[in-house]
Amino acid sequence: QVQLVESGGGLVQPGGSLRLSCATSGLNFGVYAMTWYRQAPGKQRELVATITSGSTRTYANFVKGRFTISRDNAANTVYLQMNSLKPEDTAVYYCNALLRRYSYWGQGTQVTVSS
Repeated sequence: QVQLVESGGGLVQPGGSLRLSCATSGLNFGVYAMTWYRQAPGKQRELVATITSGSTRTYANFVKGRFTISRDNAANTVYLQMNSLKPEDTAVYYCNALLRRYSYWGQGTQVTVSS
């Protein structure tokens, strides 16, 4: 059974940092592209950052220079380091594993940026 479990969310002040983790099990992690998405209240889910099996990274324009995606294949885990957080970064953050037609989602972790 494939599982993706996000953690690391919470309440942070504007300008602060958080590191999200997505621990996976039940899949051959190293061959999957891993993506972080987010969904704010009343908005559609949007892509934040992707890292391929070959560790090529792509980012949404709104997080470039602030967020960094990384992966640890030995730990079957993908990370999202978020710096210089803004109130508009408030959302539920989800991780996704994708390989051809196989797509798996975690349950999400809440990130709230507020003073």
